[in-house]
Amino acid sequence: MPLDAICLTAVAAELQGALTGGKVEKIYQPARDEVVLHLRGARGGGRLLLCAHPAHPRAHLITLPQENPDSPPMFCMLLRKHLQGGRLVEIAQPSMERMLELRFEAINELGDRMERRLVLECIGRRANLILLDGAGRITDCLRRVDGDLSARRPLMPGLFYQPPLPTGKLDPTGLEPEELRELVLAQAPEGDGQVDWLLDTFQGLSPLIARELAFQGGGERAGLAHRLAGLVRRIQEKDFTPIVLERDGKGFDFSFLPVLQYGPGVELRRQESFSRLLEDYYAGQLAQERRRQWGQDFLRALTQARNRTARKIANQEQELRQAADREGLRQFGDILTTNLHRMERGQSVLRAQNYYDPEGGEVDIPLDPLLTPQQNAARYYKEYKKAQKAEQMLTLQLEKNRGELDYLDSVLHTIALCEGERDLQEIRQELMDNGYLKQHRRPGGKGKQRQAAARPMEFRSSGGLTILVGKNNSQNDRLTLKEADKGDLWLHTQKLHGSHVILKTGGAQPDQESLTEAAMLAAWFSQGRESGQVPVDYTPVRAVRKPAGAKPGFVVYHTYHTVYVTPREELAQALRVR
Repeated sequence: MPLDAICLTAVAAELQGALTGGKVEKIYQPARDEVVLHLRGARGGGRLLLCAHPAHPRAHLITLPQENPDSPPMFCMLLRKHLQGGRLVEIAQPSMERMLELRFEAINELGDRMERRLVLECIGRRANLILLDGAGRITDCLRRVDGDLSARRPLMPGLFYQPPLPTGKLDPTGLEPEELRELVLAQAPEGDGQVDWLLDTFQGLSPLIARELAFQGGGERAGLAHRLAGLVRRIQEKDFTPIVLERDGKGFDFSFLPVLQYGPGVELRRQESFSRLLEDYYAGQLAQERRRQWGQDFLRALTQARNRTARKIANQEQELRQAADREGLRQFGDILTTNLHRMERGQSVLRAQNYYDPEGGEVDIPLDPLLTPQQNAARYYKEYKKAQKAEQMLTLQLEKNRGELDYLDSVLHTIALCEGERDLQEIRQELMDNGYLKQHRRPGGKGKQRQAAARPMEFRSSGGLTILVGKNNSQNDRLTLKEADKGDLWLHTQKLHGSHVILKTGGAQPDQESLTEAAMLAAWFSQGRESGQVPVDYTPVRAVRKPAGAKPGFVVYHTYHTVYVTPREELAQALRVR
């Protein structure tokens, strides 16, 4: 569900306890709609994500590493100018509104203390992040809204900030208990219409919570009034529980209270905090969305190249099967040579005894009436040698094309592991280097323009050992062939596309639990992640080598051990270095 006003209240209470009083040390803008404030203070602090994306606006602490652009955007530079070095004084939320207001005490160029406010509006397609000065004027905002777009509420630098226009709905927390009960008993419908009535009457309720109130109230007014009063008490007492709703082991929604409407088919899993809940919930969704946005320019070319290679292989396999039947051509040539005295020019078919048939039967051999008997026999011998040579060439071409198809499939797999633009840029550059995409040059630039290399994913085993997982073929090569020590362990799924995994051993024998966890990570970050048992090979890095001229990510090894493990997403999340 989208982050509704009540969930935002729970998040605000959590952030208030962790961040207020903290000093803003760093500010980043990893994506167009996202700003990260790094705060430190007596309460611990952390990295606060403020996201104004129209589809999933939110605010929460983050622990996973974020990829930041090499050049910070202008809005990020503005925030650094006004907020960096300041202290977060308060996090406030208007009652039952999807808004957060962060108040800072900062120091200007003259050394004077001044107030700055950062307002996050989590209002769907109108989501925004707005920086205000001490007088309430807009310094700037993530999305400027001029008078042409909204005559009633423009958002432009220099204008006084105006909160979002009221919806006309009631704030249930602002009503007395008896007043709320009388309203429900007098106006709420019985049965199915209760959900729509709740959404039309009260602000701050999401469809999920409205359905849950109606469900637990049994469709009766009295039951609905009782459940709504309980919800109001929960909000006023800040009694919130971060819960993920899972179906078949995958989270599909979240809530601040137990949700019973789905029955036993849905598992309720409690999280340690709302920040952890939101970070994990949105991580997969956002990665998939960003891959679609960033990868479309080369994903189409990659898919076309993959399908074209697959069709080429199918055609060559058919030609190879035909070439494998060439022995019959030689036999026809032998039979014709034996029967030249029986043949005449202009003849189209020769019926002769087939002495290659154990039963001695006859065979009809097609002839070219324009050729002599000797030329017809020579034609069959020529076609036989042609098929023999074709088989040799097709075998070589098939080996090459199957290797290319295997490589393209591996690239398609690595796209699913990308966590940012830098990862995708490495894949894009890899495809350019191998001729699948055209090389791009910057105007006035010389040669290839490469970004700083992205880092592999880092995990920590239960035994305290570092585990590194490559996210694409370039990272796999770099990780295995350049960065890993010779005594480290290298792991990879057997006969399945997947990441190179390095278990850092420090020259010592790793404990069995760390080895098993590294193998489970190798299985999870492979094509076998949905399987029950996945074979994973492991061997010292010194035993792995790359053949000359091999495609990126391709290595060979001959001495190894194999373990069978079951991939688990929760293990990958638990071991990830945050």
